[in-house]
Amino acid sequence: MSIATSRATREGEPGIVPLWIGGQRVEPCTERFGEVTNPATGAVIRRVPFCGAEDVARAVGAARAAFPEWRSTPPLRRARILTRFRELMEAHRDELVRLVTEEHGKTLADAAGSVQRGIEVIEFASGAPHLLKGEHAEDVGRGVDCHSLLQPLGVCVGITPFNFPVMVPLWMFPVAIACGNTFVLKPSEKVPSASLRMAELFKEAGLPDGVFNVIHGDKAAVDALLVHPEVKAVSFVGSTPIARYVYETGARHGKRVQALGGAKNHAVVLPDADLDFAAEALVGAAYGSAGERCMAISAVVAVGEAADPLVEKLAARARRLKVGPGSEPGVEMGPLISRAHRDRVKGYVDQGEAAGARLVVDGRGLQVPGHEYGFFLGPTLFDHVTPEMSIYRDEIFGPVLVVLRVRDFGEALELVNRNPYGNGTALFTRSGAAARRFQNEVEVGMVGVNVPIPVPMAFFSFGGWKQSLFGDLHVHGMEGVYFYTRTKVVTTRWSETDLPGRGLSMPTLG
Repeated sequence: MSIATSRATREGEPGIVPLWIGGQRVEPCTERFGEVTNPATGAVIRRVPFCGAEDVARAVGAARAAFPEWRSTPPLRRARILTRFRELMEAHRDELVRLVTEEHGKTLADAAGSVQRGIEVIEFASGAPHLLKGEHAEDVGRGVDCHSLLQPLGVCVGITPFNFPVMVPLWMFPVAIACGNTFVLKPSEKVPSASLRMAELFKEAGLPDGVFNVIHGDKAAVDALLVHPEVKAVSFVGSTPIARYVYETGARHGKRVQALGGAKNHAVVLPDADLDFAAEALVGAAYGSAGERCMAISAVVAVGEAADPLVEKLAARARRLKVGPGSEPGVEMGPLISRAHRDRVKGYVDQGEAAGARLVVDGRGLQVPGHEYGFFLGPTLFDHVTPEMSIYRDEIFGPVLVVLRVRDFGEALELVNRNPYGNGTALFTRSGAAARRFQNEVEVGMVGVNVPIPVPMAFFSFGGWKQSLFGDLHVHGMEGVYFYTRTKVVTTRWSETDLPGRGLSMPTLG
């Protein structure tokens, strides 16, 4: 039995990825299945079940049954299990990296970086005894003390995208479980295997059965989770239309919801910037992971005289990128996730060319010898893009970088703030004054100064503004702790004298 599949349907056919419910692999009830492909070859490597309400009920039921005991487990004991889980994740890092590359297509180095960033969230969550302390105030009134408790919600759910099969789930379930909740994870059906492997490692670390569960599927599974009466909170990462749907549906059914949506991340490059450094950084931010990152830079705002030399440097570096299977040495950019998505991104390149943008680097004709059936598209660069063009308005989620030209810093800042998305942004400059103004006035949740992909460390929170976030709290960091807990405030008086009267007026404690 491989780490990713339970059985083959017939001799030589891809095996079925099982569910993880109640601390063990289980077969799905559904008769609906999808295909998991290797994007570098186009070959079907696994079949994934599309769960419905019956499988969802099994997983939520296991999580609900495990909740009372897990809630009563002291945070210190929870932290020890998380610490062992982190150690096992580190020991099996290479195995997880290979799974990510096999099912997503990104390079091994890129996959390794994302796995490491996820492991750092486990490390943060291992501080549960400190994170859950609450507050205490003595003598808020005569002989009266007050303290707050952070208590778990119950069964929590994570619905995660295809682009980070390890990192994004780890933004959610370690924090939720550290807080005393139980969890049901629904990973993307395109990349299901890493979640199953993490569940096995978590059990090996000592996690009680039922605390963490994994199901697979499409909209039917999502909808069943969003309306299940025992689900208390839902975390989601994906496109903005689906994030809005998840938020509205979950909230309508009484769930606490954080739904992280799409992005159109801008990088503003001022004339005083180190253009060689900026160009190298922007190529990595735009084309790394084939542009399939919610924090990818997809729009460069070139200010004044920076534009011509910057575009020249971007084009030269983009043309040198080595594109191929993510598992091969020296490859800098792998394929896109699916044939349909590759064709969709190609369609945007066609639209940009038809709209009159200058196509500086065209990735549509790329051929990777020996991988003709892979879902490859080369790095693409547009110049002289205007805000009304679809290649600027829409989240393309592929290796397409667009350059807009503006006259000055104020115009650049206004352009960024007009965009309906507000996930991440970056400024390249040597000016501290410009950087300070930018970080204070830009209407975006995560800001980098000479840092092209400003993904916060695990002890800060990740999340955007505007149409990049639906809900009030971001993932991981202390906002993640607050999302997965409810605050209870307790006021106590133990004095045997000076007891308050029994009048009907509002009591005062002073």
